[in-house]
Amino acid sequence: MAEYHLTAPLQDEDVLQLHIGDTVYLSGPAFTCRSKLQRYIFDEGHELPFIPEEGSILIHNGPIVVKREDGWELMSFMPTSSIRFEKWGADSVEKWNLKLICGKTTMGDNTSKAMKKFHCVHVSPRSVSPLLWLKSISIEGVDLFEEMGSIEAPWHFVLNELGPFVVDMDCYGNNLFDKIDEIVADNKQKVYRDLDIPSDFRYTKLYDNKNTCEP
Repeated sequence: MAEYHLTAPLQDEDVLQLHIGDTVYLSGPAFTCRSKLQRYIFDEGHELPFIPEEGSILIHNGPIVVKREDGWELMSFMPTSSIRFEKWGADSVEKWNLKLICGKTTMGDNTSKAMKKFHCVHVSPRSVSPLLWLKSISIEGVDLFEEMGSIEAPWHFVLNELGPFVVDMDCYGNNLFDKIDEIVADNKQKVYRDLDIPSDFRYTKLYDNKNTCEP
C-alpha cells in the first residue's frame, strides 16, 4: 500500500495511480454536499450556483460552522456516509467534474461505473477526528445558505494536508469494503467448520418467535 499527497484540481494521472488500500492526504479547493443539495440540483432541476472546476474534490459533509465578525469559523468537521447519496453518485461524478469523493463507508455499483469511466476515486477517513482536522481546513465561502441552512448548504473549503484517508473505491472498479466482506465471510465459514457449527446457523433474535422462550 502506498501513500500519496494530492493537491486539487486533480488530474487523471493523480487518481489513476491510486489503488484500494492506499493512503491519501488532500490539499487544495474542495466543496461539500449532502442530500438536500443533490436533490435540489438533480431531482428538482435547479442550477448549481458555481461551476466546479475540472478535477474537483467533493466532500460528503455537513460541517458545524458559526458566524464571527471577521467571517466563518469551522467548529467541527467529519465526513458523513456516502452510500446515502448513491442515487446521485454517478451524476455528481460526471456533471460536477469530480476526481475524488471523500466520505465515510463507500458507494454502490452505479457510482463505481461512473468512477471507472470518468476517472474518479472514493476515500474514507482512517479515523474519527472531527476536531483534530480543523487546522487543515479553511473556509472560503458558502452558497445557498438561506435556502438550505448551515448543514446542507455547499461550503467551499481550502484543504491543507487533510487526512489520512484510505482509498476504498478506485478507478478500476475495485471496492475495499467488498474485499473485506469476502475475507470476513471466508473466515466465518472456517470458524463454523472448526467449531462444528452448521453453515445455516442463525443468530438468536430477541423477537424471533422461533427463539422466544415460553413463560
